[in-house]
Amino acid sequence: MADFAYQLSRHLNRPAFDQTGLKDRYDFSLQCDEAGLVPVVQQQLGLRIESAKAPVDVLIIDHIDRVPTEN
Repeated sequence: MADFAYQLSRHLNRPAFDQTGLKDRYDFSLQCDEAGLVPVVQQQLGLRIESAKAPVDVLIIDHIDRVPTEN
């Protein structure tokens, strides 16, 4: 389910986290149309997607040298 959450993140353009507690591997396919991915996941898989705030890892770059230096 963690892999599925990762793929959802890519399609939703926002972080998605697995909170199902399911650790096994599952083989399934989704049939999606214009209705959108969220209702399809709920209807076909019985999984609820909720919006919530959660801490996420962030990479902050505070300095960039425009001229490359020699090694």
